[in-house]
Amino acid sequence: MRHRVREVQLFSGPGQRSPLVGLHHSKLRGRGVDFDQVRVYQAGDDVRSIDWRVTARTQEPHTKLFHEERERPVFILVEQSRQLFFGSGLMFKSVLAAQAAALIGWATLEHNDRIGGLVYGDHEHYEIKPRRSKQSLLQLLNRLVHVNHSLSTEARPEPDSLNLALRRAREVLRPGSLAIVLCDERALTDAAEQQLSLLARHCDLLLLPVSDPLDHALPAAGLLRFEQRGARLELDTLNQDLRQAYHAQGESRVARWELLAQKLRVLLMPLSTQSEMIEQLREYLNPQRPVSPK
Repeated sequence: MRHRVREVQLFSGPGQRSPLVGLHHSKLRGRGVDFDQVRVYQAGDDVRSIDWRVTARTQEPHTKLFHEERERPVFILVEQSRQLFFGSGLMFKSVLAAQAAALIGWATLEHNDRIGGLVYGDHEHYEIKPRRSKQSLLQLLNRLVHVNHSLSTEARPEPDSLNLALRRAREVLRPGSLAIVLCDERALTDAAEQQLSLLARHCDLLLLPVSDPLDHALPAAGLLRFEQRGARLELDTLNQDLRQAYHAQGESRVARWELLAQKLRVLLMPLSTQSEMIEQLREYLNPQRPVSPK
């Protein structure tokens, strides 16, 4: 993924503007700048920037100078749970989420921003504090690989794991950060939606729900039998009513994500295992082509 960053313009370059920059107008009040130096006060300077300690020491008015803050923390929340341990397309959903996290991480470093994140699974989570260093990203990716390799169909999923991850993100992220959420499309519960709404009040959000074609439509494959931990289920996939109801559930999940993104005024880029991840991102980020959600 590090060598494929140039294939898709995730962040702005010279003469370019990416949708990932300025996802919506900031709700913050203030300069949004970093301290630079102190110099002698000049007519027209903002009196609120006077450095009173230096002024008292030198007996001459001095003012603080600031420069625009050019970096921001980027925090990737990436799910690696049993829900993602499945795929009927090019790859498993867990692999798709991992690849997207890696690509965004390397692009963030190249853009000179700080990178960190939270990897969460069924019963564990690992948090990496945002730093502007390759070691921080490699630490995040190592945790991602570790949780991915421990995935099992026998794991008992943690209820509302996305809600818990988002709650932790709200505790650690400072205003102005960019939070990128890579999770299963089916993970959006009422509690998670509330946490996303609270997080969007002081952070930029990018939502990348991950799905598989079989999340939206059942194949006409006859009678299918499923068994897990003693529980059994039979589905007649030739039953038209069953297939229509299954498809309607998938469509309602898509509509719920779209409605939430509109309400919060954040960017939504659903990803599917049906096609190559970078091609999907390129389609979303290409301003010349209209985007139709998959």
